[in-house]
Amino acid sequence: MHSELDRLFDLRVHDSERPPTRSELLASARGCSGLVTMLSDQVDEELLAAAGDGLRVVANYAVGYDNVDLDAATRRGVIVANTPDVLTEATAELAIALMLGLARRVSEGDRFLRSGVRWDWAPTFMLGSSPRGRTLGIVGLGRIGGEVARLGRELGMRVVYTSSGGPRPSPYEWLPLAELLECSDIVSLHCPLLPETRHLIGREELRAMRRDAFLVNTARGPIVDEDALVEGLVGGEIAGAALDVFEHEPAVHEGLLGLDNVVLTPHLGSATHETRTAMGMLCVSALKSVLLEGRVPENVVNRQVVSSLS
Repeated sequence: MHSELDRLFDLRVHDSERPPTRSELLASARGCSGLVTMLSDQVDEELLAAAGDGLRVVANYAVGYDNVDLDAATRRGVIVANTPDVLTEATAELAIALMLGLARRVSEGDRFLRSGVRWDWAPTFMLGSSPRGRTLGIVGLGRIGGEVARLGRELGMRVVYTSSGGPRPSPYEWLPLAELLECSDIVSLHCPLLPETRHLIGREELRAMRRDAFLVNTARGPIVDEDALVEGLVGGEIAGAALDVFEHEPAVHEGLLGLDNVVLTPHLGSATHETRTAMGMLCVSALKSVLLEGRVPENVVNRQVVSSLS
């Protein structure tokens, strides 16, 4: 991505794995026609104003765009693009890996061996559970949720789902959220972060789940109330959780760190060489479309800006 952007544009780069500070981001944005932003970058009125009236496109290096104030961008006539489709398989694979790792106690077994404790194999030693024949509840049957559902069915699971828009044509059974929580052995979250989905899974929802159920979150951290989750895990309201995203990312709730029935990964959903390269090229394509070709990219997320510009 970097080399292609450098070839096409006069480029400013934050050349560090560390996210830019707010002051660095605002300074770098000044006078830019296009921005490539990360989930850690808040694209709000302040940043848009700092860039100035010449800003025409923001390419967000993620499929989610809850870090972008779409209304503010649209008011300014700025096209916002994301990186859909290319991370579907990678994120779905990680969700399944987290489910299996939790159910088969992979991380727990790894920590056990590294502790140096003496052990002997026995028929009842560190038993886990198989996903086969279990019920997988998908919260949000979009691209990623749909792929997780397909993979779950391949593993021999019964798949049910819920979505805000109600039932849709699908090979899976739709249930209201409350019923899905009550019947699922594994609940996997794949909905976007919106005002109505913030803390979608809280104390009441965790109490509604089966005591032997697992919760998996590869969507957005604030969908889960982490205080309530820690209480539920410690109190035995659910059997375990696997999280790739966190409510106050990059911080992880301290109460989660010492629990053996929790698997934690540092936002690795799209973290494959192939996926991250494809995401970058989608950002390049969006910038090229708007700034060099004068057209709207296919991956625009505030399509209403198009009519306001015409």
